[in-house]
Amino acid sequence: MTLTELRYLVAVARELHFGRAAEACHVSQPTLSVAIKKLEEELDVKIFERGGNEVSVTALGQELVRQAQTVLEQAAAMREIAKRGRDPLAGPLRLGVIYTIGPYLLPQLVRQVIERTPQMPLMLQENFTVKLLEMLRTGELDCAILAEPFPDAGLALAPLYDEPFRIAVPSSHPLAQRHSLSAEALKQETMLLLGNGHCFRDHVLEVCPEFARFASGAEGIQKSFEGSSLETIKHMVASGMGITVLPQLSVPREPQPHLRFLDFADDPPPSRRVVLAWRRSFTRYEAIAALRNAVVACELPGVRLLNT
Repeated sequence: MTLTELRYLVAVARELHFGRAAEACHVSQPTLSVAIKKLEEELDVKIFERGGNEVSVTALGQELVRQAQTVLEQAAAMREIAKRGRDPLAGPLRLGVIYTIGPYLLPQLVRQVIERTPQMPLMLQENFTVKLLEMLRTGELDCAILAEPFPDAGLALAPLYDEPFRIAVPSSHPLAQRHSLSAEALKQETMLLLGNGHCFRDHVLEVCPEFARFASGAEGIQKSFEGSSLETIKHMVASGMGITVLPQLSVPREPQPHLRFLDFADDPPPSRRVVLAWRRSFTRYEAIAALRNAVVACELPGVRLLNT
């Protein structure tokens, strides 16, 4: 067996779909399928149950996947040890970013990195928190920008900034005349939420726990609707479907004709802490420091940068 085959194994277990796993590994599906079949024949075990488009991991397969993840972590650690003595800023840095941060931070961050460390191009991966954490553990990513809280699993963390939340309402809504609102006042409104898997959905439900009940379909009342991205939700708000809560950096700098953005009147206002996470075995400390300095150099209106 090879490390490549083990990477394919972990990818299929993560995606539970051969096509998506092949896409994530940048290979064709037949190539990946042949490698998995070869691995199963070599080990003389069935790792995956295949039924139509559905894939599941067998009980023994789950143990093998965990062991494969450990092997990949160790291999990544060996590569990082080998890099010692060379320029830690030379070569790509594999950075993961969650969906609700990437579109708003990356344009400035990439520009700062190009200007400051052109020898360190960013290889970017946008995904859910749980998948980015898994990719960190298996060595597929060097570091990731995430929003707390999450199970850090022994990762090293550096705080980047605290980002307050804002309220978006249609410009025609009676609340649009207000400058601020309390979280309590949102209970009577129809709330637009991100779908399951987005950590920001959980953040909003912490601010407005009342909507967790409606989002689950209890009592036969639907007072919340879901969107696939913050940009989609903003369009839904503009069309009058309801209101939503957004992170500060997703609020456009220019006035929007059909949207109004309000502050939270609560003290302190709800917010999230954004951090940089990396494996403790990752040895390119200078690369981590350079990336963090690049974030600090970005113009991020409304957030509180954390330099300690």
